[in-house]
Amino acid sequence: MNAIIDHVGSVREVASVGNAPVLKTDGQSAPDNAMEFAGKRQSAPRLRDGKTEVLAGILGRSISKRPKRILVVGCSSGLEAAILAQELRAQTTGIDLHADFDPTYAARATLQQGDATNLQFADRSFDLVYSYHALEHIPQYHTALSEMRRVLAEDGHYCVGTPNRSRLIGYIGSKDASSLQKFLWNANDWSARLHGRFRNEYGAHAGFSPEELSTELGNVFSSVDDTTLQYYLEVYPGKARLIEFAHKVGIQHFLFPSLYFIGRR
Repeated sequence: MNAIIDHVGSVREVASVGNAPVLKTDGQSAPDNAMEFAGKRQSAPRLRDGKTEVLAGILGRSISKRPKRILVVGCSSGLEAAILAQELRAQTTGIDLHADFDPTYAARATLQQGDATNLQFADRSFDLVYSYHALEHIPQYHTALSEMRRVLAEDGHYCVGTPNRSRLIGYIGSKDASSLQKFLWNANDWSARLHGRFRNEYGAHAGFSPEELSTELGNVFSSVDDTTLQYYLEVYPGKARLIEFAHKVGIQHFLFPSLYFIGRR
């Protein structure tokens, strides 16, 4: 196993699925019992995660028709899948290479072990595919993107977020991380930059530059819309004037630690 640092600075174990059983579904059977899940949403306390809630809000306004079936690729504990199910009132499935899912989140969404490069779902099974800070950890990310497109409905949408490889500083908003940890992570990033190894394939938590990610998405999907600015304006409303100024003078690509794109199949 290789330990990697995810977008919130926690350590995740990445392992090959190998012969581990993977639940196969067409994307509609999980869950088909919408009434049961609706009842759970009404009785269970509201889940909170500011960044995912912001993205859910942006998606809700960006997509003309509310998605009924959502796939989260790289769902980690399952929090993002549960939040999307809650905010968009959709049948949501989350997959991850490891199956260490939180039971609270598993009660809100269908969480299962799976490989992003070999999605075990039928063609056109989902209205929305969501992948947040997972693509940079997938060596065969071209295949993963193709698989995401394959399982999207004809009028389906995607949302992809990754670290910004052009950033000057990262990890500022990392949860459960000390100032020392954030300093060391940034020091490691700058060491990799100075040695010409600040790339995902060299094991760095680099992500993609805005141009790189836009190009990669454009090679697979029919439309690519950069929603990074909108995301940060909504996450940090108190810093809106500073964010807008950075965008106006063209330095936002160096300041934003992450990138967020939405588009159509």
